[in-house]
Amino acid sequence: MVRAEVVPAPVLVLGSIASVQSGAAVATKLFVTVGPAGAVLLRLALSALLVGLLVRPRLRGTPRRHLGLVVGFGVVLALMNALFYQSLDRIPLGVAVTFEFLGPLAVAIGGSRRALDLLWAALAATGVVLLTSGGGDLNAGGVAFAVAAGACWAAYILLSQRVGQVFPGMSGLAIALAVGSVGLAPYGIAVGGSALVRPAILAKGAAIAVLSSAIPYSLELAALRRLKAAAFGVLMSLEPAMAAVSGAVFLGQHLVAREWIAVAAVMAASIGATAKPRSEPPPEVFG
Repeated sequence: MVRAEVVPAPVLVLGSIASVQSGAAVATKLFVTVGPAGAVLLRLALSALLVGLLVRPRLRGTPRRHLGLVVGFGVVLALMNALFYQSLDRIPLGVAVTFEFLGPLAVAIGGSRRALDLLWAALAATGVVLLTSGGGDLNAGGVAFAVAAGACWAAYILLSQRVGQVFPGMSGLAIALAVGSVGLAPYGIAVGGSALVRPAILAKGAAIAVLSSAIPYSLELAALRRLKAAAFGVLMSLEPAMAAVSGAVFLGQHLVAREWIAVAAVMAASIGATAKPRSEPPPEVFG
């Protein structure tokens, strides 16, 4: 077995991104049986179980204000994933991730005072125009869900900083996953029904949880020990392209040239906005 220490840190980050997008591709295959709501419930619930067993978070003695913070974090986490899965049910994976990526990009640009970042914002806007100027062939609802998921991703980033300050390690995330799972349970069960407990469906749900949570967290933690914050941010900017590749390989969702140019524009804007080291490292990213 290859030790993480001997693998170049950038390779670990790329492996994390590939794992997250592969998990998203697998999730879409559950939509016919349990719907996007059932698929996201399986992802969050099984991720909560997995991370909870690894972290074993403790709530005893936690101040009420900290509990409120982590509950809010869990609600945002659940909304982010539920909205994203709704977008995947309507538009290609690569396009959905590109629109969703506008959320963290807005956080990166909004937290900067560099005039150059106006250029990156304009470049990202160009990408959006290219994606939405295809003559009406892009589902408007899917775009709206992806943009809303991006807004939740931005809120997730801001909340993750605060949660990380008051909860050690990944304990805050473990609690948030449990909160999100409970909140989504009525919606997911109403849509997915008894199919959610079929062995084959549970097996796919477990695969999604591993691909979307266990593997990415492990690889990112190992990479962050050896990577500078700016380098990590630049590498994470490759996520839209990786999503487009995963969509093509696993789902047969082939983007046209205009859409690839749009993805590249948003990626370039993200790289430009995050390449210069900040006073603080970028927060964790959960896709």
